[in-house]
Amino acid sequence: MEIYLGVGADFSEDKLRFTSQIGADGVNGSPTPTEKDDGFYDLQGLKDIRAQVESYGLKMYSVRLGPWSWRYKWMLNLPGKDEQIENAQKTIRNMGEAGIPIFTYNMHTMLFYRTSNEAPARGGSRATAFDFEQVKDAPLMHSGGADISLIPEEYRKPVSDEELWQNLEYFLKAVVPIAEEYGVRLALHPDDPPIPEIGQVCRIMRSPEAFRRAVEIIDSDANGVHFCQGCFTELGADLVKEITYFGSRNKIVAVDFRNVIGEVNNFREAWPDEGQADMAATMKAYMDVGFEGPMCPDHIIHMDGDTDWGHRYWAWAVGHIRGLEAGIALGS
Repeated sequence: MEIYLGVGADFSEDKLRFTSQIGADGVNGSPTPTEKDDGFYDLQGLKDIRAQVESYGLKMYSVRLGPWSWRYKWMLNLPGKDEQIENAQKTIRNMGEAGIPIFTYNMHTMLFYRTSNEAPARGGSRATAFDFEQVKDAPLMHSGGADISLIPEEYRKPVSDEELWQNLEYFLKAVVPIAEEYGVRLALHPDDPPIPEIGQVCRIMRSPEAFRRAVEIIDSDANGVHFCQGCFTELGADLVKEITYFGSRNKIVAVDFRNVIGEVNNFREAWPDEGQADMAATMKAYMDVGFEGPMCPDHIIHMDGDTDWGHRYWAWAVGHIRGLEAGIALGS
């Protein structure tokens, strides 16, 4: 069993050197599309990024789905969806040939994440937060960062659970065989916040049961879960139970090792050691099921004197994970 500690980065020299210095194992991220922007990540670009990452002694373990403009058509069943799916297939093929093993994606149809970036946290630090009361009356297709102008007027309508499930199934049936062929694993991330809908657009990846359904659409080692502890904690899920369920079936592809305070309709990001989840218990659960893959602290908490990117916080968070992992291994 091997857990790889990772940090989300933009592949700049500063971030890569820092990540190496603090003892993380690798990075994940979304490469910047080329000026041409073909709607997928080209092979040479991925090879170049991997070589750059490895020059700092790090692993390039995951690529995210790419800009919203690359995926909204298949997510919302709009004209042009098949072209976007074909582009996702190209990205997966190129990842396999470049030796990058994990393709992280989500069903964030309208990209909504938080209502605040300045919620008070421990010692005067600042965190992101979500309050459903602030968005419960959001207008139709509230963008939350997505460019709604790309959606033709006639397609701006409420979107139901079952529509999104049909769209996800259509996508998976197209890309899972490609992922199997090229040795890439798909990692589906929860909706965050995992609430039923915002702006009359449903958010289907909002429960453990939803993930059971998703991984059963196609029973394949290539069809897995990006297990975000923060999202599962927001839902009030039994984390150890869910880690055991998905982990024992080899469905946990990657982990966001983060914590929150509150519940799904009103919560804020927390320092990992102050939140509601028992981080030691969850670490032990990952180790007990033999999880192998990247584990990332995720979601910066802003400290006084830190950089915008969060050098101080990432150093603390990586050290926290290392300490838990070592302590549990010593006691077992």
